[in-house]
Amino acid sequence: MDRITAMRVFVEVVDSGSQTAAAEKLDMSRAMVTRYLAELEQWLGERLLHRTTRRLSLTDAGQDCLLRCRQVLEQVGDLESSAGVRSAEPKGQIRITTVMSFGRLFLAPAIAEYVARYPQVQVDMQLLDRTVNLVEERIDLAIRISNDLDPSLVARRLAPCKSVICATPAYLEKNGTPQALQDLVQHNCLTYAHFGKSQWRFTRDGQMESVQVGGNISANEAATLLEVALAGAGITMQPTYLAAPLLRSGALIAVLPQWQPLEMGIYGVYASRRYLPPALRTLLDFLAERLGPEPAWDRLTQP
Repeated sequence: MDRITAMRVFVEVVDSGSQTAAAEKLDMSRAMVTRYLAELEQWLGERLLHRTTRRLSLTDAGQDCLLRCRQVLEQVGDLESSAGVRSAEPKGQIRITTVMSFGRLFLAPAIAEYVARYPQVQVDMQLLDRTVNLVEERIDLAIRISNDLDPSLVARRLAPCKSVICATPAYLEKNGTPQALQDLVQHNCLTYAHFGKSQWRFTRDGQMESVQVGGNISANEAATLLEVALAGAGITMQPTYLAAPLLRSGALIAVLPQWQPLEMGIYGVYASRRYLPPALRTLLDFLAERLGPEPAWDRLTQP
């Protein structure tokens, strides 16, 4: 019996919640998963799982074994790294999720380049404008743009995400250009997620200020608000990965450029640092290299 593989199967069954889900994740048959579990139990002389038709649960021995298996697999990962095994060709499937706008504009072409470099990796992209439970939905990697991450997950910062306040020349000509933050209160500001007031936060020379803005249009997705702004409906706060080419072309004009909207981070988020598969590790490295501390879209906004 390959005891390391058996440990990986056991851990994946627990994390996935079922043998069927673990088999899909590990790209093996359900019968093979059952066999590895049985052989691991035979080797240890203990029953590790209570099996019913509806759910799996750990026995007391299984609880102890799970902890030890995770420790062993982490050590194996360290050993593989030091022995140079990580230079081997990555393979297998990765399920990855991010928001729709970032997924279309950045992630899709990046993944195309990644799989051209590593053709034995298959990537399943889930573009969703909601927070995904990585374990329940069997997601290997989430690309999240946030400053408020779940502390139970592992996060690797890939790049900054800057924003800009902007509007069309036509809107500003008709309604005037704000000269101070409080001027935004008098404008139709396009906000996220709900109608009514929304707090926009800014920094300038180390000083932080916020202003309550509001408007008659809101949406739960940045690209939608961008289209509304391009129609001349109001002022919008947009991530620069969306707004940069439009600022460059003059379709949008930056408002109050002396104030920087609060910067967020772009993170690669995953469930556990233990036994990070080569495909996931190389994808994280690839995305960090492709983004970097100054992403290409931010360079578009420079003169």
